[in-house]
Order: sequence, then C-alpha cells, then structure tokens
Amino acid sequence: MKGALIAVTGAGGFIGSAYAARLAARGQPVRRFVHDCAPSGTDVDVVGIDLARTSVNDLAHRLGGVFALVHLAGRAHVMDEPASDADATYKTANVEVTERLALACVAADVRRFIFASTVKVNGEGTLPGTPFRPGDAPAPQDAYARSKLAAERALAQVASGTSMLATSLRLPLVYGPGARGNFRRLVDAIATRRLLPLGAIDNRRSLLGLDNLLDALDAALAAQDAVVGTHFVADADSVSTPALVRAIASALGIAPRLVPVPVAALRIAGALCGRGAAIARLTGSLEVDPASFARASGWRPRPFAIDARTVAGRAMSPHGGSL
Repeated sequence: MKGALIAVTGAGGFIGSAYAARLAARGQPVRRFVHDCAPSGTDVDVVGIDLARTSVNDLAHRLGGVFALVHLAGRAHVMDEPASDADATYKTANVEVTERLALACVAADVRRFIFASTVKVNGEGTLPGTPFRPGDAPAPQDAYARSKLAAERALAQVASGTSMLATSLRLPLVYGPGARGNFRRLVDAIATRRLLPLGAIDNRRSLLGLDNLLDALDAALAAQDAVVGTHFVADADSVSTPALVRAIASALGIAPRLVPVPVAALRIAGALCGRGAAIARLTGSLEVDPASFARASGWRPRPFAIDARTVAGRAMSPHGGSL
C-alpha cells in the first residue's frame, strides 16, 4: 500500500481530518473529499464536493488513480429528530451516497472500500458477557441505524463479483481530541461541575479511542490478505459510565461530582421526562467483540484511556455517536 493514493470522504470532519492528516504526515498520498469548497491556491489534493448531488460518472472521474477509499462522510446520529423526516434524510445521505460511491469505485478500479458503520446496526444494548459479534442478527432501532445497515448491504452488493474488496467497520462511540456529540456534552457537564446522578450505575460500554480507530483503518488497508465483510472495532477494555466520568474528570484535573442515585429511580425519572432512551443508554451495557477484525488484520486494540488532549476545548454540537 505504500505510495498508493488513498481517498478519504468526510475529510473535514472529526475522524476524517485526523486520518487524512495521519496519512499525509507519513508521506502517503491522500485525496481529501470535503463538503465545503476546496481551498484555492493550495497544492493539497482536496476535492470540494456534495456527495449527495454528484453522479456516479463524476465521482468515478474524481476517484481516478485511487487505490482505496475510506468512506467516513455521512449523516451522523441526531438526537430527537422528527421520525417523519428521519428515514428519508438518512437514506439520501447514508445509503444512496454509499451506493453511488461504491459504483464509482468499481468504475474507477478502486481496489478497497472501507466503510464506517455503527454498532447501532445490532441494537442499543447487550446482556452481560454477550457482546455483539459480526454474525449476530441486526436489530437497528432508529432511522440512523437502519440507514447504516442498508448502506452496508448496498456496498456488499455492488462489490460482489468485482475486484473491489469491501469492509464495513461497526463502531461504538468514538472519543478523542475534537470529538463532539454526546461525548462532548458529557465533558462539558463534568467541566462545569454539574452534579451527575450516575454513581450507582454498574454497566459495561465499548468505546473507541480516535488513535485506536486510525490504527484500525491503517490495518484494514495494509493487511496483505485483505479484510472483507463486517467487523467490530473497539478499545481493548470496556468501561462503566461512572468509570468514564472519573476518567474524564481526572483528565480535566478535577474531582467528579457523582451522586449514587439508584438505577431504577433514574429510569422512572427518564420515563416521566420523555428521556427514557437516553437513560437506557447511560445505564445499560453495550459491548462488542473486535476479535474477528484483529484476527483478519493483525490490528491490536489499545486500552481505554482519556488524556488532557481528549478533553481540551469545549464546543457543543448536536451531532455525534451515541452513549
């Protein structure tokens, strides 16, 4: 793969910008696909494009010479979106774009397609000791997860019978410098010393550090025997919600203000306030087994860790992964 041109969609986003920067730093040719217009007067290979409005032929032209595509663009999970609008919106952004990109990659003789999917394809929770594995039946619970599953299937169908090898990586919440969404909201709550009634929760959640994910993308592209199909990627160890709060507080250099409210009381309060799903995510377990990806690629997951870089800066956003 050394010297081969890698294309990254969503290269202006949290994960995409970090991965494109990593590739460039080691001298790997990279073509960045960004939604905004490409900056003028630069020698960086940047393509400003609206993937939802670009034809297969145009995409194939822009993918000329590319060895592999890492597809990180898409509509992220948005909390409290009107159900009447969600399915159509996610279908356009996640399913149709992925399918067109796959068709364009085949036409442009792109050899590998890495797609960032979500653990939510399998559902919202796991029982103790039973992490999600690739062979488990999908059980998406919302429009976002349904769109990601449909995108996985569209990609696999397009790639079938061609020389392009397709990989879908189902990701849990990704944390790291610049992370937004629910992780950023939790960091903000801890940083502002809010009382958090989460001290009595005893659960296990799989999370994924940004550097750990970038390692996984490297491994997927570099594997001599190409990694194909669907796999999970996560940190080596899962953590409880209180442990996550303590790790963030430690990185901020403050003491967490955890209050041990019984889980049953949290669930009742959540139901009364219309926040039952959010409380279920905070109190329940959601674990995945990344062993199949490790076997296929040689990747070794890093342990869960929160450092000062991860919690630096405070910028609220409605987008991001789901706790």
